[in-house]
Amino acid sequence: MSKDIRKLFEEVHVPDEPKIKSGHEKRFLERLEKELPEQRKNYGQQIAMVASIIVLLGVSILYFSDHQNIPENETVVNKMEKPGKPQSISLGDLSPDLNKLENYYVANINLELSKLEVSEKNKIIVESFMGQLNELNDEYSELNRELNEMGPNDQTITAMIKNLQLRLQLMRKLKEKTKKLKTSKNEAVTKTNI
Repeated sequence: MSKDIRKLFEEVHVPDEPKIKSGHEKRFLERLEKELPEQRKNYGQQIAMVASIIVLLGVSILYFSDHQNIPENETVVNKMEKPGKPQSISLGDLSPDLNKLENYYVANINLELSKLEVSEKNKIIVESFMGQLNELNDEYSELNRELNEMGPNDQTITAMIKNLQLRLQLMRKLKEKTKKLKTSKNEAVTKTNI
């Protein structure tokens, strides 16, 4: 009863495997390319575009911050060292992430300030907001002094970040108020002309 396994395999009839038509792979690849075209990623153009936007934004911030109509005694963001004082650390000196955060808020505050249109009609509101902004700036300077004297701690860092956030919110509120004032005056002029 024992049979050789090789003979058993020879006896079993295995049908021929189906043959693939010639050119099948080529047709398959063409159809695949047609259905799912390969997305060409051109990172070079995207990087160049983002870099040019960053450069334009930086130049416009510098230009507008130099040509603003704010009196000289009012400082929006006090980040510069005063001559004759020993060098001190700021929020941005603690870590790269905090540096990015500080630069983001400072740039946005200055951008909002550069967009601000000061006129005789909104001068009182602008001066009021600038007073509040100066108070926040003084508080930031005090927090920076505390940072240098006591060293970095979570409470001081959080307070400095909140101060920057408040200053940016204040600038955005001022923008909204001046915009509302301008539209309300335009509506009043339109109603009197009708």
